[in-house]
Amino acid sequence: MKKFYNRIEDKIKNALMKCDYKVDNIVVSESNRPDLGEYQYNGIMPLAKIYHKNPVEIASEIVAILKEDNFFRDVNVAGPGFINMSISDDALIEFTNENDYEYPKNNKLIFFDYGGANVAKSLHVGHLRSANIGEALKRLCEYLGYKTISDTHLGDWGRPLGLVIYELSLRYPDWPCFQKDFKDEYPKVDITSELLEEVYPYASGKAKEDEEYLKMAQKMTKRLQNKEKGIYDLWLQIMEVSKRDIKNIYDRLNASFDLYNGESNAEDYVPELLEYLDKLNIVEESEGAKVISVKEDTDTKEMPPMLLIKSDGGLLYSTTELATIYDRIKNYHPDEIWYVADKRQELHFTQVFRASFKANITRNEKLVFAGFGTMNGKDGKPFKTRDGGVMRLVDLLDSVKSECLKRLNPEIKDNRDEIANKLAIATLKYADMLPNRETDYNFDLEKFCDLDGKTGPYIVYSTIRMKSLLNKLKEQNINYQKIKLIANEYDRSLILSLNKLDNILNTAFNDKSLNVITDYLYELSTNFNRFYTECHVLNESNKDKQESWAYLTGIVYKVNKILLDILAIDIPDRM
Repeated sequence: MKKFYNRIEDKIKNALMKCDYKVDNIVVSESNRPDLGEYQYNGIMPLAKIYHKNPVEIASEIVAILKEDNFFRDVNVAGPGFINMSISDDALIEFTNENDYEYPKNNKLIFFDYGGANVAKSLHVGHLRSANIGEALKRLCEYLGYKTISDTHLGDWGRPLGLVIYELSLRYPDWPCFQKDFKDEYPKVDITSELLEEVYPYASGKAKEDEEYLKMAQKMTKRLQNKEKGIYDLWLQIMEVSKRDIKNIYDRLNASFDLYNGESNAEDYVPELLEYLDKLNIVEESEGAKVISVKEDTDTKEMPPMLLIKSDGGLLYSTTELATIYDRIKNYHPDEIWYVADKRQELHFTQVFRASFKANITRNEKLVFAGFGTMNGKDGKPFKTRDGGVMRLVDLLDSVKSECLKRLNPEIKDNRDEIANKLAIATLKYADMLPNRETDYNFDLEKFCDLDGKTGPYIVYSTIRMKSLLNKLKEQNINYQKIKLIANEYDRSLILSLNKLDNILNTAFNDKSLNVITDYLYELSTNFNRFYTECHVLNESNKDKQESWAYLTGIVYKVNKILLDILAIDIPDRM
């Protein structure tokens, strides 16, 4: 991938060096005054203070040198020393023709933790953003050349499983696994997704009202975590059923994982971890519990210690989280671990990360928490079903798919269901990643399914239009190999948009946010649609224009496909 902004920055740096000005970092940005130029450099004022010179004088020296370079078609000074630049047609053409839109591979390994599904429970709308954002960040890193490993880190080992198994023991006391001193080979029982979906909310609600019920469920949890024969076998069957259902939903979202590990995997490392921590003398007693102090001198607000072991000897989520890091560092050797989770978990991850560094579990490895805001309903309130319950993710997917089916071209007779499903995922994903990652947002079904505006269907429709034009060019045997000329403001605007790609991708990587990509896709698609309306590629009589426009269409289509793939959005052939 060639970096257009870097090329401009290098030319400014060379001009500054010729004038004996030393600057460590040159940053060029898109101009906020298009009437003065396409790009601007605002770094002259700091130089004026260092060299005790008038900023306009310094800027004029730099502009004089830049004007000698045929890379620029116009360079000027505005205001107190802002340098505005517009690029020559030849430079834009050369750069666009040479760019291959590929990044070299590197050896840095980034481990991704996202999804966070809970076993024996239905995925609900709260799981959507973690899957969407995590999958897109992983794909972004892969496109930029990084190696990745992804794990959904299932919630599979705590009290919820104890509640489910205890309730099953009350309903089906004759199951062999519940018989005293069960030692036989485990016979699979009739565990279904529907049963688990009904049992967990019932058991959870009853535990809140019945203290004795809760105590018995806690005992069942300990029996499970002791891997008692029969109970542990039943858990394995529950895991098998739940994992299959969880994977089916993730498959619909185009989210894939290398690992389906969970808290149960970390459990194997807990004894080793606790022994290691004891030797470091960083574990303290606090009201009968064991904690690790993670307070730092720079903290501006109270930072409670990380609770490692409860006063009754029970382990906590933070314990298994630390054991999970211990496991990942030991077995996978990542350079970075990125956690994509609800921003309300920030304190939890801050405590665990600090404990990990304090214990030297992580040393040079980077731990990143990419917290996200919540998805609410159209009214701004938490997304609920009509009866007030938390909406299942599968029900949300189906409702969006149903809305997309209504909007499909009636002339499409075959594959309507498949096309509607792709549009539904595009609708959800684009809407989910359109706001800043940390921002709460309201999901408006009608608005986000619309073909106009910043929506997934608009981007998909624009991309289909590009592909359709390329197919027609092929049918008419119109060949194209490069851009030969820039004919007007429409093809020029499209080329200038294309040249932002590297900046956009690196901003998304550095900020761990996808909204810059969704905004850029909208800009690129909008510029293409204007170009498509004004530049009639198929009927153009000037062969150089036709070839240039055809080649440009091919590049925009390629970039749109790259970006939609990063967002895990599939493109149907028609809609």
